[in-house]
Amino acid sequence: METLRTPDERFTSLPGYPFAPHYLDVPDDEGGSLRMHYVDEGPPEADPVLLLHGEPSWSFLYRRMIPVITGAGLRAVAPDLAGFGRSDKPSKRADYTYQRHVDWMRSLLEGLALQRVTLFGQDWGGLIGLRLAAEEADRFARIVAANTFLPTGDRHPGDAFLAWQKFSQETETFPVGRIVNGGCTTGLAPEVVAAYDAPFPDESYKEGARQFPVLVPTSPDDPASEANRRAWDTLHRWEKPFLTTFSDSDPITAGGDRVLQSEIPGAKGRPHTTIEGAGHFLQEDRGEQLARVVVDFVQGTPGSG
Repeated sequence: METLRTPDERFTSLPGYPFAPHYLDVPDDEGGSLRMHYVDEGPPEADPVLLLHGEPSWSFLYRRMIPVITGAGLRAVAPDLAGFGRSDKPSKRADYTYQRHVDWMRSLLEGLALQRVTLFGQDWGGLIGLRLAAEEADRFARIVAANTFLPTGDRHPGDAFLAWQKFSQETETFPVGRIVNGGCTTGLAPEVVAAYDAPFPDESYKEGARQFPVLVPTSPDDPASEANRRAWDTLHRWEKPFLTTFSDSDPITAGGDRVLQSEIPGAKGRPHTTIEGAGHFLQEDRGEQLARVVVDFVQGTPGSG
């Protein structure tokens, strides 16, 4: 598999992101390997909070949450998905599939030997993370879902998502920083917008970002639909603590929290939270508040997994 690797100098002096890089090679599914980047902060012996980003962001999105999590004595692990951040970027769009994203992240969890994991997944971080939690349930102690869902293609994806999907495929250039800015209720500073653009020196680095929107199952016969249905079979029996913390201003995932709360047994009776004044990227709009919700949930629920 041919890959691109963003030059290190693109990641110097990023605002509020002082974290040392860590790397792990994972199988690329074609006999080679991909180098995946992850942030790893806090006591190494502490229970990990796995922070999974989505489209088209990277672990920079969690810079405000990580200090709150580690300040509570927890370990924060924030990977960059393949194709994003400081991770390697397969150069062909066809290299990216939903299954491969799940498998690449599974390999990282196995390589780091993560156990007693608290999953925090937003956007594609939930689409990948919820699959992983269902398939690797013994690794996970609890789940926090934020502005995300696990689609099977059996329900209409919503007009807002279809409009986004159409834009992502038709726009001549894929303006990553502007897309993230547009998904926030607060205007991002120019240097923050630039940090979201940093992983992508030119359009050739954006094949993963371009492909993600069309990998969301929107029809019942999507290649990922059956695997997601199997994941739902597990989630329908999920008794471990499950929390939703959605924002109040995200047209893409609005209402998804109610589905998760009603379908997953472990969500019953939990202190589900609506983050007010936040958009799709609620980590940007209300990062510290969101991190405190996560910490309170971890500290208030018994560990398992």
